[in-house]
Amino acid sequence: MQITKLAKCAALGIAALGILALAGCGQQAEKGEKTYKVGIVQLVEHSALDDANRGFVDGLKARGYEEGKNLTIDRQNAQADQSNLQNIVQRFISDKVDLICAIATPAVQSAANATKDIPIVGTAVTDYVSAKVVKSNDAPGGNVTGTSDMSPIADQIDLLMKLYPNAKTIGTIYTSSEINSEIQVKAMKEYAESKGLTVRTATISTVNDIQQAAQSMVGEVDVFYEPTDNVIASAMPTLTSITDAADKGVICAFEGGVTAGALATKGVDYYKLGVQTGDMAADIIEGKKKPSDMKIETARDLKVIINKKNAEKIGLTIPADVLNGATIVP
Repeated sequence: MQITKLAKCAALGIAALGILALAGCGQQAEKGEKTYKVGIVQLVEHSALDDANRGFVDGLKARGYEEGKNLTIDRQNAQADQSNLQNIVQRFISDKVDLICAIATPAVQSAANATKDIPIVGTAVTDYVSAKVVKSNDAPGGNVTGTSDMSPIADQIDLLMKLYPNAKTIGTIYTSSEINSEIQVKAMKEYAESKGLTVRTATISTVNDIQQAAQSMVGEVDVFYEPTDNVIASAMPTLTSITDAADKGVICAFEGGVTAGALATKGVDYYKLGVQTGDMAADIIEGKKKPSDMKIETARDLKVIINKKNAEKIGLTIPADVLNGATIVP
């Protein structure tokens, strides 16, 4: 009799455990049976890339992939060092991440060179074809896709000419090793010259070269134009300290440059570009799409941003038609 009761109790206990296990499985299925691992490799710390990074994470979250729930993110910054990029990507490969987000052209190049198996989404990359990481923008053909921050260069030069209607010469400083900068400067020069402007250029290798390059041309140009160059972006105040002293404005290709002291831009919202990239990554994680078939996307949102404080500092009056609808940096 006692043995029978014990057996019944044991059976009831096993049944209860079974019900709990099934309930647990149901909960696990609702939340997602897998926790996904994503590695983010960012070339260097500056506002544009930081915004893209933040937007990417928020873009994934909007699609239901959230840290601490069903997503683990390994964030790494290479501090503009090529060997760091390579080491970071190798770490992601060893950790068997499900997807890599590469922020800036050198980062996506390092990731693409290191793995042909792990899906890679890039952001803040100017031209994937020139970077040799995809076959074409419409049909990438490999494990790389993403969003481009190709600047609306014609719009930016048109803005420059509205702000400086009497300008004859534009000065541009960019990093010789950044293919993204080279592409933009080439396009800018062609468009500016078609408008009758002369373009003077100077190349740099590191932040330490900016001051000398700026001083060498500040007296010979009317205004500066800066592309989405990572070295310049990380040290915009170094450039503007020289241009401000000469009452020369800097029109740049990205919002972060204006908030860091430049005069104006009509450019990419990097946070929204990151969100757009996160949305693409979610499609890959869910198996809806493959990188090989996903077109490289361009920024959907562009805006004019004016640094009013900088304009006052260099004695420039902003035309009313430019101010109308612009975002003003105080």
